[in-house]
Amino acid sequence: MIIAASGGPKALLLSHFPSLQTVDIPFMTITYPADGRMVKHFFWQGPRLIWSIVREHRKLQVLVKELGIDLVISDSRFGLWTKRCRSVFITHQVRIKTPVFEGLVNSLNRWVMNRCDEVWIPDHETKPGLAGELSHPTRMPSRYRYVGPLSRFEEALNRSSETIWDAVAIISGPEPQRSLFEAEVIRRYVESGERLLLLEGKPDEPKETEMDNILIVHHLDDRALTEALATTRKVIARSGYSTIMDMAALGVQDVEYHPTPGQTEQEYLAQLHGGQS
Repeated sequence: MIIAASGGPKALLLSHFPSLQTVDIPFMTITYPADGRMVKHFFWQGPRLIWSIVREHRKLQVLVKELGIDLVISDSRFGLWTKRCRSVFITHQVRIKTPVFEGLVNSLNRWVMNRCDEVWIPDHETKPGLAGELSHPTRMPSRYRYVGPLSRFEEALNRSSETIWDAVAIISGPEPQRSLFEAEVIRRYVESGERLLLLEGKPDEPKETEMDNILIVHHLDDRALTEALATTRKVIARSGYSTIMDMAALGVQDVEYHPTPGQTEQEYLAQLHGGQS
């Protein structure tokens, strides 16, 4: 097995699978505008985005031939499909919600999915599942199956009788919105004086900082994270689908979801799961 990843995701995967071979298939750094005006932002990023998809597709074609790869499993990367071997596309966004050009975007999405031998949908087959309309649209790809929610956590938390934290905040997402979210959560808990554990989601940068009532940690391994979640009153997080699947697997009920401004997928998922606007 070979892992294709870089940066934080690569560090996280290698912490679980240290003996596996890794390769880099570069992709452009996705950013989100500070003012939340996604349409204008992605209009200017569009040509670079398309070129990145083309470039990663070409890179994969070379790697399949050089390394003798016989199966490619792509986590929603549009360029990582090939006809040189069996390929699988994993996505909960069978339907992509966009403020404009939704029909065009979904035509491209279906085109990519139909290039693959199979589409795996990480959700329950019964509506609404965890992703609602995103994973249960009217129009489906040619070959698909629901594989159930996917999470690195296998069982629900064993709740502690001791409450250590008033909140555990899980910070994630692209810049600059990631840092803006972190600053807002810190400001809120500096003012309230409540105990906060803030996880910055930077597994490649081990470090921690402590204030009077706030502990900032760059990363926790799975065991330490579940211990923290078992001793908190609530969780604060972005409404990314991976986080939603993890919270469901752990049985965490009190989650305050905050979507990345302008990201329609997270806005929909936050609304679906009773999060914040």
